[in-house]
Formats: sequence, structure tokens, C-alpha cells
Amino acid sequence: MKKSFAILLASMMLLMALAACSKSTTESPGTTTGTDSGTKTETEAAKEITIWAWDPNFNIKALELAKESYSKQNPDLKVNLVEFAQNDIVQKLNTGFNSGTTKGLPNIVLIEDYRAQSFLQAYPDSFYELTNSIKASDFADYKLGPTSSNGKQYGVPFDSGVAGLYVRTDLLEQAGYKLADLQDITWDKYIEIGKKVKEVTGKDMASLDPNDLGLIRMMIQSAGSWYLKEDGKTPDISGNVAMKEAFELYKKMMEANIIKIHSDWSQFVASANNGSVASVPTGNWFTPSIMQEASQSGQWAVAPFPKLPNNDKSVHASNLGGSSWYVLNVPGSEQAADFLAKTFGSDVDLYQKLITDVGAIGTYKPAASGEAYQQANEFFNGQKIVADFANWTAQIPNVNYGLHTYAIEDILVVELQNYLNGKELDKALADAQAQADSQVK
Repeated sequence: MKKSFAILLASMMLLMALAACSKSTTESPGTTTGTDSGTKTETEAAKEITIWAWDPNFNIKALELAKESYSKQNPDLKVNLVEFAQNDIVQKLNTGFNSGTTKGLPNIVLIEDYRAQSFLQAYPDSFYELTNSIKASDFADYKLGPTSSNGKQYGVPFDSGVAGLYVRTDLLEQAGYKLADLQDITWDKYIEIGKKVKEVTGKDMASLDPNDLGLIRMMIQSAGSWYLKEDGKTPDISGNVAMKEAFELYKKMMEANIIKIHSDWSQFVASANNGSVASVPTGNWFTPSIMQEASQSGQWAVAPFPKLPNNDKSVHASNLGGSSWYVLNVPGSEQAADFLAKTFGSDVDLYQKLITDVGAIGTYKPAASGEAYQQANEFFNGQKIVADFANWTAQIPNVNYGLHTYAIEDILVVELQNYLNGKELDKALADAQAQADSQVK
């Protein structure tokens, strides 16, 4: 009995060892992919990638066009497109990176340019290098700062947030101005025109949200300045001459009584659509919102972005928003990099479709000579607005958005209101600097 039991026990132990060995071989290194379907082998990962992005009518639609284009070259690759809200993507990435596992993460993800450096610097090993996948110099210079780190390229630049000055030409004409009068103007001239427009038509010149510093961002970037110094980490507020002038101009606009106040996106769009403002200084992505009011066709035009009047570095070009594509360091990364390289990284024809089908202006320079970029827009009285935006994109100053855009804006919003309510400007900026120094180490 003892001998039989010993033989049985030895047999069971041998079977258990073989089973463990088999399991180890099946789940050998690097089996986790970024797809939502869970764990996959390297071979399976090479046949399937998952991409996360927000906005079904813009980014997801752009991905569908890229997917269609790539399928002509590689029909065997399954591309899963997953839509999440931008804030959800940020949270999921942080959770995944902090957990130390790539399970559940995508192969490709869209990240806003203002947030990119916070990810690249905090989780450098989580991103797949794309230096050899794309030719970085083929993209707008200002997009290369957010998408690179330590001399390496990690992102494929996507859409341009190039800013312009949307203007109601009919309202301007009532006040005695033509579109030519708004070419390459300063903000002081803008305020002067706004006063006249308000006097004659009763319309405000623009609509602003006191809790949104988009206008301040555009003003300071036009001068090659940002909330942070060139290292992307050190707050640059109290000694920032461009920011000081931007605050002063903001207050001038308010005191001139040419600004309508809004508190959300729908009110912002409505102010343009219902004719209550004569201009909208913002990013080009606002074009579809203006065009949704068909009755105003022929009454709008786009002028170059005004520059700071007392800053020699300021130009008639700036940016608001924009995002780029990144490959995560998970199985399937090489296939994902190939997908981006052959679509958003080089496909001129794709960029023409992005214009015609999505209304997205990319930052890929070779695409700007394409037919879609040169089309006249009848809503804007025949102006070739895409060509103009593309031209201004090339002039946007490259700044380091760094790690703390939104944290510093939370501070600046409060001090801007304090300044508007009577606080001395140098004191307001000094207090903002002190608070930023203590909070964003």
C-alpha cells in the first residue's frame, strides 16, 4: 500500500509540474496588449490594435478615414476605435501607468498638446519612440515641442489649433470698416474698432468666459511666451512681460464695454450665431460652429490674429488647443507605429479628406499644397480660409507647454478677476507667481 501510494503521489507531482510548465509557455513574456479584449499573444497583437480618442464627429471620424486608407495597404489588421471623453482618457492612462501594468490600455491614444509633456516626462518608458517612423520636420514647428522629449519624437502631430479673427463683415461695414482694415492689426486697434462697432450697431465685439483663459493663452503664445519657462516646469508669471500686457489688454476690453460675457460652450456659439457679437478670436475648429447658422452665409470672414502692441516678438499667429497621436509601449507597438506612419504621418490624400469630410486642418506641411486646402469657402464669401489657416499655422511660435498648464490657469483665473476688481497688476501677478511656485513643484 505504501509503495503504491508513493508511486501515485510521484505521478501526481509529475503531472502538476508538466501542467505548470505548459501554462508558463502559453503565457510567456509580454502577452498583455493594449486592447480592451484582454490578454493576447504577440502574434495576435500584431493583427489587431486599439485606438482611444474623444469626439465622434472630429477625432473618431478622422480615425475612420485613416483606418480606411490603411486597410488598402494592410487589410489584415483589425483596428478597434474606442471613444472616451478626454478626461476619462487622462484618468485611465494615469491609472494604468501608475498600476505598472499595460492590461486594458490601447496601442494608440490621442493626447491634448497641453497635457502631453506631463505624460511623457512622468512615464517616459510607457511610450514608444517614433523618431524613425515619421519625418518630424514635415510638421508645423510649434507642434514638435509638445510631442517630443529629450531629443526623441514620441507623438505624430495631428490637428492645428491655429487661431484667427472671425469677423462679421456686414457689422464692420455699418461702422465704416472693411476687412482690409483688420489685416495685421494690434489689440489696441481691435479695441478701437470694437468701440466704434458698439457705438454704431449696439453689438459687442466678442464674447468671453471669465473662467476660461483661452484669449490670454493665444495672446502670450503669439509672443513666444507661456505660463512656464523654457524648461516646462518653472512658473513664469510675475516677470512675464507678454502676460502682463495680455492682462492689461483684457481689462481694456472690459472697460471699453465691448465684451459680452458667457458661461458655457452653448452660449459662446449662440453669441456668434444669433448676431450678438461682431467677431470671435479663437481656434479654427470654431468654423463648423459659425457655419451652422446658414442665414449668415456671406457675412463672415477670417482675419489674421491680432498681435500685442508693445511686444516686438509678437506675431499675427497663435494657437488654441490641438492634440497628437501616441503609441504606447505594449505588444503591437510596431504595428501601431506603422499605422500612424502611413496615415497621419505621411498620407497627403488623407489630409485632403480630413478637410472635406471632417473640417480638420492638420499640421502636416506637405498636405497644405493639396486641392482641398485651396478651395474657396462660399460661406465666407469665397475666402480660402483653410489656405489662410495653413499659412498662419507655419508662423505659430513654438513654446514649451510643459507640465502645469491647467494648474496654473486655476491660479491665474482668480488673480485676473482680482485685477479686474481693482487689485494692482504687479501685485496680482506676484501673488500668482508665489502660489504657483508653492503648488507646482
